[in-house]
Amino acid sequence: MYANVIQMREQPLSSSVLSVRVSPEERALLEEAAAQSHTPLSEFMRRRSLEAAEAEVLNRSNITIAAKDWAAFEAWIGRPAEAVPALAELARRTPSWKG
Repeated sequence: MYANVIQMREQPLSSSVLSVRVSPEERALLEEAAAQSHTPLSEFMRRRSLEAAEAEVLNRSNITIAAKDWAAFEAWIGRPAEAVPALAELARRTPSWKG
């Protein structure tokens, strides 16, 4: 079993401009794809670029464990969870959005 975790930063309130040069044929293809997805070109480009970036990061974030260390890893991952009193206290609090 595998798990991949992506940590996303909060989106800043401001934005920056990213300029990309494409050929007329590439632009036509991008515009058609955006039109077919009922999305403005800039939003289509932003969304698809982020999806590709996330996939690229995931492909490079896998950790390999040497066979000689596998038993130790399984022992560590299979240990019972340790109680963390601060987390238990936090779980008992009323969420700020309900208070």
